[in-house]
Amino acid sequence: MRALLQRTTGARVIVDGAVVGEVGPGLVVLLGVGPDDTESVVDDLARKAAELRIFRDGEGRTNLSLLDVGGGALVVSQFTLFADTRRGRRPGFTAGAAPDLAERLYLRFADALRTLGVAVATGRFGAEMAVELVNDGPFTIWLDTADR
Repeated sequence: MRALLQRTTGARVIVDGAVVGEVGPGLVVLLGVGPDDTESVVDDLARKAAELRIFRDGEGRTNLSLLDVGGGALVVSQFTLFADTRRGRRPGFTAGAAPDLAERLYLRFADALRTLGVAVATGRFGAEMAVELVNDGPFTIWLDTADR
């Protein structure tokens, strides 16, 4: 599983001209699911994202987690995080999970964050989406469960 975390002061997802998900300060999580990912991997990654100390404390140091600051998370499915660009100029997308598995684990990730106490909004799985955000910092972190 791969997640691109972007610290934000606010973000939203628009589908067909309508806002389907929106958060204030917190994280935008672009989430890609691999074919071998499991519920256990999802739960571990959600906890890591929620507990990662990437928010400023009173002294301006990145010393607080999403849970510490009470931030929200906008979770957006992003199968292109598994793009294979090693050959040619056209990325391949066969390394990602099948849509049924990807959707199930994507929704579980959002639920796992909610269980931890994070207010979660989501995009719409499989839809063409416009994601608008203000990247605070900018501060962007790449998490890949294969790197554990």
